[in-house]
Amino acid sequence: MWELIRANQRRAATLVVAMAALLFLLGYALGEALAPGGGAGGLVIAFLVWVVLSLVSYFQGDTIFLSLAGARRIAKADNPQLYNVVEEMTIAAGLPTVPAIYVMDQAAPNAFATGRDAQHAAVAVTAGLLETLDRNELQGVIAHELGHVKNRDVLYMMMVGIMMGAIVLLADVGGRVFLYGGGRRRTSSRSGGQGQLIVVIAAVVLMILAPIIAQLIYLALSRRREYLADASSALFTRYPEGLASALEKIARTTTPLATATRATAPMYIVNPLGASAKGLADLTSTHPPTSERIRILRSMGGGAGLVRYDEAFRAVTGKKGGVVPPSALAGAGQAPAVAPVAAPPSVPAPAQAAVPVPVPAAGGRLERVRQTTDMLWRLNQFVFIPCACGTTLKVPPAYVGREIACPHCGAVHKVQPSAA
Repeated sequence: MWELIRANQRRAATLVVAMAALLFLLGYALGEALAPGGGAGGLVIAFLVWVVLSLVSYFQGDTIFLSLAGARRIAKADNPQLYNVVEEMTIAAGLPTVPAIYVMDQAAPNAFATGRDAQHAAVAVTAGLLETLDRNELQGVIAHELGHVKNRDVLYMMMVGIMMGAIVLLADVGGRVFLYGGGRRRTSSRSGGQGQLIVVIAAVVLMILAPIIAQLIYLALSRRREYLADASSALFTRYPEGLASALEKIARTTTPLATATRATAPMYIVNPLGASAKGLADLTSTHPPTSERIRILRSMGGGAGLVRYDEAFRAVTGKKGGVVPPSALAGAGQAPAVAPVAAPPSVPAPAQAAVPVPVPAAGGRLERVRQTTDMLWRLNQFVFIPCACGTTLKVPPAYVGREIACPHCGAVHKVQPSAA
């Protein structure tokens, strides 16, 4: 696994350097186009923009992303099963710390991971995901997200995303200044000669192409990391069908994820802005085709290791080059897949198991919806009042200090502030 992480870091670092070079080249060209000899100044401005945005991304990127997604942190008592699954996958992945767990009050099933390293990681899931997936499927999704943390590509995605934003910002500002300000004066002047005209034309072309190239680099890194996280999920859970079934359910949803944007979409497990397409449209997709990811996972047969995933990837996509780096495959053994066991619903999967064993979920979709709804109400400070008749009253916080009657038996209860 360490070879996979190192190979992934090398590839991601190469793309980060390419993105930085594109940013600095754009800054230099804009500086020269707007003022003769101003290339150095443009380069300095591009560097300062990159430094400021990179520092913000490194130290506050996860907080900003979680805030944009409307995610709220939960405690173990809010959703014991989700916490148990995250703890299991943390152990299976060999991470030093259990990531912080967040929930988004969104009906669309989806999830993402963020954080600059394994010690400062977070995983967020939507309420729709908790309601839709059974325990085995949830385990596959969480393992996928922790695969991103384990493979150390979450930070690279944040850094590349910030640089892409900086490139778009510089291109937009430079274009406006060039169009409405000094650019027109420079092109109208004869003193610069043909050399200056060539610089101006090159800068205009770069302003147009740089954001497009940056977007393609960003999306190429995003798509590759999804395959690697799928492979990691199969390895951690030893049950590829769990993730395959989860992806199938997520892809079937027609409910939009209101908090997702084009900038944040690559961080989710499935493109929240629409299904991935084939052909030319796939070049601009944030994710590989979901149907292809499902076929790869289901083509792994009785294996669950990196070697088996790479073989399935080659067979399904028809590509000669696999997705797992050769250096990682050299030391990887074959991990056998495990099948769900007929364990009693009241017995949770052992939190300290070296190899997680899929178990049936305790209850169906209706029970999952009830548990998730209760969790969201608690997060919104609803007061839960048990009545002697067996009814549990769930009262909005606005009723604190007032008396309310049970609709079933008529007993009157004083609404006290929530203990949380």
